[in-house]
Amino acid sequence: MRVIVTGAAGRIGSRLVPGLVDAGHDVAGIDARPADDLGVPVTVAELGADDGVLEELTRGADAIVHLAANAGETDFATALQSHLVLTHRVLEAARTNHVGRVVYASSNHAVGYTPRAEMVGVGTRPRPDSFYGFGKAAAEALCSLYHDRHGLEVACLRIGSFRSRPRTRRHLATWLSPGDCVRLVDACLRAPDLGFAVVYGISANRRAWWDLAAARALGYEPLDDAEAYAAEIEATPPTLEDELDARYLGGEFTRPG
Repeated sequence: MRVIVTGAAGRIGSRLVPGLVDAGHDVAGIDARPADDLGVPVTVAELGADDGVLEELTRGADAIVHLAANAGETDFATALQSHLVLTHRVLEAARTNHVGRVVYASSNHAVGYTPRAEMVGVGTRPRPDSFYGFGKAAAEALCSLYHDRHGLEVACLRIGSFRSRPRTRRHLATWLSPGDCVRLVDACLRAPDLGFAVVYGISANRRAWWDLAAARALGYEPLDDAEAYAAEIEATPPTLEDELDARYLGGEFTRPG
């Protein structure tokens, strides 16, 4: 597939782009900063400031993977711009250029104030834990609108803790490895009947809090498990922060204060 990746030079994008190329896709990117080491053309442009570049880049594409956003908490106005406005521009470019499929990088923080349970499904109601989480939840709703009104196929990935390796006790449940991130996005690109899907983005963690059934139904087969790092992580006693981060799905975003 011809795939355009926004935020291609970011923490996830810089690992995802080469993986998608290895999976056989024809990939190009767009980012506010240059990324000469990805092996694919990356257009340097502010996604929120130059609609013409995005429309030109997505012409003839089969799918857009939308990663570009502020990757942390901000004030309300910045959250609106980073998540809703940018996502709207991506969806409009897809609609205008007849790009059939969008994969949107949402976040577990869209449901961050959901109390931790043995297994939480994707049907839990939005309970954002921050303006960041609110922006992701609202953008999921916008993606749903574009699916129902314009027929776009959209996958919203509630990404857990994307890291090269897990570092905390919470990560033993919420880790998403770079390899599994590629496998998840590739599954969403190849699923024959994507429709509108909300899925959790984590690896095959033995201690997972989130149900991967919806992702597996699209063809996602994770290979990594945070349990491989459990002995090292648990070699030190748990801290108060570990206990607080285990109360709600959003972890440190839900700590008091």
